[in-house]
Amino acid sequence: MLKPILIALLPFLFLFNSGSDALLSGAKPKPDGYSGTLEKMLVESGTVSMQVDMFKMNARAGRVQVDMPVKANSFFTILVFNDELRGPNPGSMDLEGSFSGGVGRSAMTFNDLALENQAWEEGGDLVIRSARTGMVYFRVEGQEYTYNPMIRGLIISNGRLVVADQYAASIGRKDLAGTTVGTIGMDARMRTIESSQIVDGEVKSEDMPALAPSAGTVPGPDVIVGDLSGLAQFGSSSGTQVGLAVATDSCNFGTENLHWNANPSNDHPVIPQNLYRMSANGDRMEQIGQSSVKHAFTALTMNICGLGCNGVGGSNLGSGCSDPYSASLNAGPNLGSRAWINPFTGDFPRGDSATPNNNHSGHTHTGTSHRILVEINDLNTSMNAGATYYAEGQYITPHEYAWCQTHPGQCNMYNNVSYRQYSVNGTTSPFSFSPVASTVRTKPAILAWTGSTAVDIQPAAGADGIGTVAYKVTQLSPTLWHYEYAIYNQNMDRGIQSFSVPLNGAPITNIGFHAPPQHPGWANDGTAGNAGFSSQPWAVDQSGGNVTWSSETFAQNPNANAIRWGTTYNFRFDSTNAPVTTTATIGFYKTGAPITVTVQGPAGVAPPATYTVSGRVVNSSGMGVGMERVFLSGDVTRSGALTNPFGYFIFSNVSGGNYTIGVASRRYTYPSSQITVGGNISDILITANP
Repeated sequence: MLKPILIALLPFLFLFNSGSDALLSGAKPKPDGYSGTLEKMLVESGTVSMQVDMFKMNARAGRVQVDMPVKANSFFTILVFNDELRGPNPGSMDLEGSFSGGVGRSAMTFNDLALENQAWEEGGDLVIRSARTGMVYFRVEGQEYTYNPMIRGLIISNGRLVVADQYAASIGRKDLAGTTVGTIGMDARMRTIESSQIVDGEVKSEDMPALAPSAGTVPGPDVIVGDLSGLAQFGSSSGTQVGLAVATDSCNFGTENLHWNANPSNDHPVIPQNLYRMSANGDRMEQIGQSSVKHAFTALTMNICGLGCNGVGGSNLGSGCSDPYSASLNAGPNLGSRAWINPFTGDFPRGDSATPNNNHSGHTHTGTSHRILVEINDLNTSMNAGATYYAEGQYITPHEYAWCQTHPGQCNMYNNVSYRQYSVNGTTSPFSFSPVASTVRTKPAILAWTGSTAVDIQPAAGADGIGTVAYKVTQLSPTLWHYEYAIYNQNMDRGIQSFSVPLNGAPITNIGFHAPPQHPGWANDGTAGNAGFSSQPWAVDQSGGNVTWSSETFAQNPNANAIRWGTTYNFRFDSTNAPVTTTATIGFYKTGAPITVTVQGPAGVAPPATYTVSGRVVNSSGMGVGMERVFLSGDVTRSGALTNPFGYFIFSNVSGGNYTIGVASRRYTYPSSQITVGGNISDILITANP
């Protein structure tokens, strides 16, 4: 089907690429039976991200990672037919910012850059050039284009930055021409500037939409974390712990305004924050901190996600709009307990009810209260050399769930988590943080675990939320493997109480468990007895051919250290047995039958091989002798078998090894002999002495 469509669109593509200012000229193609909407779309906003190995061009430079926003009014266009990308047109987008490498006179600086899709007569390449001089610095090769019509999003990924011949010659390094020095990608939002309706291959109508504010395009309300920024420590340390916070910007990708009614109403989002750490060798990814929740209030009408805010704010977050919460605001003392929140329905008590959702009376705050609670040793750079850190934010709102109930198929409760990588500076409090990469939207931080395999879990579709089991097996030596499992509960109210991996006799050592620290209880925090959630490590059991970790059950302790929503717990061990595909079991805390999930685990110990040993007992004349007792004696076992009337005998399930075989008889005397069993033996003949 693709080839006929392309053939049908060739006249249109030709006219677009010929440089015509109009979407289509007066010439009309012949009818060909194809109908739909052909759009010419302009980059409205976006960011170009590059990683450049500057040392390949300058021995005194290093590796540079840079995010460069696209300047307004850049004319980089694409063609879309019936929501499918047909390709980019010649055009360019100017980029803000610069990057450099090296020192002194040998330093190299790149500024005033443009990403350009060249005209066909110039080669039709995607290039990075100087917007001021026109010098082409890099060609882009191997790039992939992805268009998402739901958000009018264009992504360019996996592009390679290749040094252009012209630039290599200009710096006297012709040897660099054609050298790959980095990667490039782009994430942009598009806007339709010209549209034509095609009916049976003929243009029936043309339109040039006004550049008015646009809005979200996902049916229903759909809040996401559009950006994370400003991760910082707030307040002084408390014992061995510090308190952090990160700024969050919400974006409503939905077509419906999202309810944002401040307390005492319970129809607004709540915002938890988390921190993760991945070890230097990537063998483990752990959550090392969690905060209480910010109760949202008074939505603003910003446009950080580039959707085009519809201007609605206050008690609603308008379609396409964004609303910022600074790190200091998210670090404030009036954060509420997670214990009140049902993460799937978004339900929590009203602020003026008998059980208010954010009551701090009778409670004294310290430098760590309600903030992302982290152990100092988990941030100390001398103790965590090479580790990478990830801040995570989440929005939970009752409006999305309520809309889902009345509009089946428009359920947007599963994409409300985003993360961003940070570096840490310091060995003790206070710590500072710097962003390393852009925010990764609508994905939990556990997915940043390099080399891991992630398996989604949803134990009760439509009735509860989702989670992820991520795992990774690292070979430590030719005969030793490390097994690491991380279980993430995104928004399951039921919680997780146990995790079991089959061993089948495989030996394991260094069994471990990790959970983020829990906040202490406080008056009116929603936990049983206001005692806070337990930090008791999970018990470990190795019976029944499995290794099983478990917390207390809900019946035993409603404050048990279960894997509640917005948290990730780790389970680990080493084994001398290599990995194989196996089935782990997850047990739930509040309700629900256990489920199984496919993971890697150690190969079981195979039972020892066994064989059959058979033959015949005869007298000196060669006639079979019945009812004689044949014995088979090994180092630790002795077995017996009776011959049948014709003198035949058989031993089953004989392990390999050395044995003595003979006959205990009152009628004849038989010689005994030595045999080695390493396979089935069927020709043993035992002859009585004359």
